[in-house]
Amino acid sequence: MLRASEIMDRFSRLQVLVVGDVMMDRYISGKVERISPEAPVPVVHFQSEENRLGGAGNVALNLISLGARPILCSAIGDDAEGLQLADLLPLHGLSTEGLVRMPSRPTTLKTRVMAQHQHLVRIDREYDGDLSERETALFLDRISSLLREKEIDLIVFQDYNKGVLTEEVIGSLIGDATKRKISTAVDPKKKNFWAYRGVTLFKPNLKEVRDSLPFPIEPESDSLQKAAHFMREKLGHEITLITLSDRGLFIEEEGYHRMEGARPRIISDVCGAGDTVISVAALGMAGGLGLDEIAQLSNMAGGLVCEKVGVVPVDRTELLFEYESSQKDA
Repeated sequence: MLRASEIMDRFSRLQVLVVGDVMMDRYISGKVERISPEAPVPVVHFQSEENRLGGAGNVALNLISLGARPILCSAIGDDAEGLQLADLLPLHGLSTEGLVRMPSRPTTLKTRVMAQHQHLVRIDREYDGDLSERETALFLDRISSLLREKEIDLIVFQDYNKGVLTEEVIGSLIGDATKRKISTAVDPKKKNFWAYRGVTLFKPNLKEVRDSLPFPIEPESDSLQKAAHFMREKLGHEITLITLSDRGLFIEEEGYHRMEGARPRIISDVCGAGDTVISVAALGMAGGLGLDEIAQLSNMAGGLVCEKVGVVPVDRTELLFEYESSQKDA
C-alpha cells in the first residue's frame, strides 16, 4: 500500500474537468424557542445565512481539498443566484471558465433552514428539463475549448438529473475522452443510468442499482458481483464501485472484487457523501492506485463527511490521519 504522502503527491498532479449539475446550497440558520400560534410549526429566529457550492460544485471542492486542480463545467442561470454562485468559485480557488450562462434556465438553489444543528425544511428552486439543442451546442463548445487548451487527466461526471448531462452531452464527452485517452468517472442517476457507455469508473449507489437492474440485488458479495457483471456487459466500463450506505462499499474490476465495510461513526448528515466518494475514487483511479487503496480511501472519506452538518468537502488532514492510522493497525 502507498503512503499517504505518496497518494497526495499523485493527486496533486491531476487536472480534472468536473462536468454536471452545479447548484447553490443556501443555509439559513436560526434558533427555535417556540411554536407558531398560526400553525403547529416552529418559529425560527434568524441568525445567519450562508451560500455554499453544491452538486458538481461540491465535487470540485473535494478535488481541491485532495490537492487536485479541477475545472467546473456546468450551466447556470442569468440571475442573481447565478452571479452569487459564480462569485463563490474564486473564493475556493476555482475559475469560472467552464460555466455557461443560460437565460432560459434558473440557477438551481436549495435552501435549507437549520436550527440547533437540526434540518427543519428544504426549499428547492430548479428546472430539470434537458438542455435545448442550442444550449447543448454552446455547452459542448465550451468544454471542447477547454480540452484543446488544457492538459486534462480526468473527467468526472456528476449527474443530479437537472438536465445538463443529456445523452448527447454524455456520449460526446466520453467519445472525446476516449480519443484523447482521458480517464472518465461517473456518479449516475436513474434517468441516464445506461447512457454512460465506455466510461472508465461507474459509481452508482445500491438504490440506483436496484432501480435499474431487472433482478433483486442484496448488499452481499455474490449478488453485487452479479450486478457488476450485468452492468459491465451493457456499459463496457472497467471499474464498478457501488456504495452501500451504512454497509460501506463494493468495488470490482474484472477478475477482482472487494467489500469494504463502514467504520463506526456518529452520523450527523449524509448529504454530499456521494460527491466525496466519487472524487476520491476517480482521483485514485486516475492516479494509478490499486483497488484496495481506492476502496479504503473512498470509504473513509465518505464516512468522514457524514460526521459534519451540511454539504462539505472532505478534510484532507482528517483523511490522511485516519488512513495512516489504519496502516499502522494493519
